[in-house]
Amino acid sequence: MTTEPVRPTVRIFADGADMASIRKLVDDPRIAGFTTNPTLMRKAAVDDYVRFAHELLEAVPDRPVSFEVFSDDFDEMAVQARRISSWGEHVYVKIPITNTEGASSLGLVRRLSGEGVKVNVTALLTAAQVEQAAAALAGGAPAFVSVFAGRIADTGREPEPVMVRALDTLAPLDGVDLIWASPREVLNIVQADRIGCHIITVTHDLLAKLWLLNRDLDEFSLDTVKMFHRDAAAAGYSL
Repeated sequence: MTTEPVRPTVRIFADGADMASIRKLVDDPRIAGFTTNPTLMRKAAVDDYVRFAHELLEAVPDRPVSFEVFSDDFDEMAVQARRISSWGEHVYVKIPITNTEGASSLGLVRRLSGEGVKVNVTALLTAAQVEQAAAALAGGAPAFVSVFAGRIADTGREPEPVMVRALDTLAPLDGVDLIWASPREVLNIVQADRIGCHIITVTHDLLAKLWLLNRDLDEFSLDTVKMFHRDAAAAGYSL
């Protein structure tokens, strides 16, 4: 017997760069915002950053959308960030926590946030980085802090303690929300919801699995057996 799926309260941001999928998700009431990055854009064969961004914003005029700078030079990052920010009131600008040399970007984050640019500080993996980002964002514009919990888990570490500490760190700040980034499985949505994380980014592939939330396990087991049997028959195996 299939039970009604659990509906998490954590806000879901769709993470991707395929415009056809994005357009389909615009009408999905579960989706509270959208995010993308240069890696996802390249994977989706986006060849014109500005054109893609304006198409996305035309499709999504009323929810937060995060675009990432791609320069490795802080002065050029600032130029890119201000231009991206000018595209709309719901636009957030992703600034990586460091450049590729490991130099901190938080001076730039502080300056941009103070100017009113809505920043999404991205690629954080440690509690110390969250504390530094919080200090840079204090008193500034609304912002997101994206902690890559999935990458923490990829190293064999439990991400929840880091995320709980991050929530505590950001709690005193008005308008600064924590994003559970890079989830790997539906369980991560449950985990993010359980700890009270504000937002989780979810890829289009993972969104397709949300219907499995709270699925009856006996029924799921039977469906798995049927899948093995169906595929063996389709392959024409014999002994």
